[in-house]
Order: sequence, then structure tokens, then C-alpha cells
Amino acid sequence: MAIIDKDEMTQTEAPFIGVNRHRIGVDGEGVTTLAAFHGCPLHCRYCLNQSCLDANARVVRHTPESLYQQLLIDDLYFVATGGGVCFGGGEPLLRPEFIRQFHALCADRWKITLETSLNVPSASLQSVAPLVNDFIIDIKDMNDEIYTAYTGKSSAQVWENLKWLAGNYNREHIILRAPLIPEFNTEEDVERSVERLQELGFEKFDRFTYKVK
Repeated sequence: MAIIDKDEMTQTEAPFIGVNRHRIGVDGEGVTTLAAFHGCPLHCRYCLNQSCLDANARVVRHTPESLYQQLLIDDLYFVATGGGVCFGGGEPLLRPEFIRQFHALCADRWKITLETSLNVPSASLQSVAPLVNDFIIDIKDMNDEIYTAYTGKSSAQVWENLKWLAGNYNREHIILRAPLIPEFNTEEDVERSVERLQELGFEKFDRFTYKVK
């Protein structure tokens, strides 16, 4: 593990809606801890983590150092199983400096997975991508009208970031979630999204149907 002189590094504090230990098979390889940030650029109609947008949500604030110290209890599990930390949310790429500083502490001892919508500035993605072992990307739908109706925001930035990843990152370490969203898209829409992304060279897709209450 890296030894960092704290005087050389400005500690960035961030709010988290949850830190969940001992997750297996859902957030990357091995034993994983999900660290979910508060805050998201989207307003999805069927949001699974609505507290990430709630200004009054109960959050726990961490610096990279305090989160690292909390997760050290599972260092043995991470190393033995090839696991580590999955940053989710909310949107982790709203906090690129936090992720960079956290990686400086754990270096390559723990794998870092990002669950992201990619609807963030390209600079945020590009500054963090070299530190990330695996991406899990929720594309929603690549039809911009469907995407905008469902999330309240255009997918143009998502498309630009996907094109950058296709040319600058190992696509074997990217899973794209392509959901069937009741009342918003169809199986044919999902297939069109997948075909469009296959043209960029992506091959790993997680297809499922949102369960609407």
C-alpha cells in the first residue's frame, strides 16, 4: 500500500449515502465494498437510489483517508479474492479528485470499479479512467429522445464518453447495462442500442428489465 505524505495532498471531503461491505458478484470481481456517493446529474423516473438526490438525505462525509481507513478492515478479503472498492451512487464521476486521492492511498492493491451513467464532463472521466480496473455503465437507452424523457437530460455527453472509452480503454473491462424500461423503451429499442454500441467495439452487455413498483 502506498505511503502518502498528507501535507502533499489536499484532502477532499465527499458525502456518501452508504458504504456496504462484503458484496460478491454484483460490483466487480471478488469481495467488494460499495461506496455510494450522494449526488447525481440525472433525475431518472425509476431511480433505485432516490436518496442520492435528496438534499435532506442522511449522509456520512468522508475524506479519501477516512474512507480508506474504514475499509482497511477488509484488506485481506480484497487481496485474497481480487476484489476492492466499487464507487457508485449517485454518480461517482462527479467526484474525480476524491477517487484520485483514494487510489493514491490503496494504489493497485485493491481493484477499483466504477458504476456510472457517464453523463459527466469528459475531463472527469479521462482523469480517472487510468486508475479504474472495471467500468459498469448504465446506458439507459442510446435513443436520445427516450434517454431525455427518462432521465431529464440529453445523452450526447454519454455518447462522447463512450466513444472516448472505446478508443482509449480496454473494452474487455467494461460492462454496459442495457435495460428494458417499462413505458419508455421496447425490446427493439434495447436491441438498437446494443447494435449501435457493438459498432464501437463493445461486447459485454447486461440486459434486464426494470421492476416498476
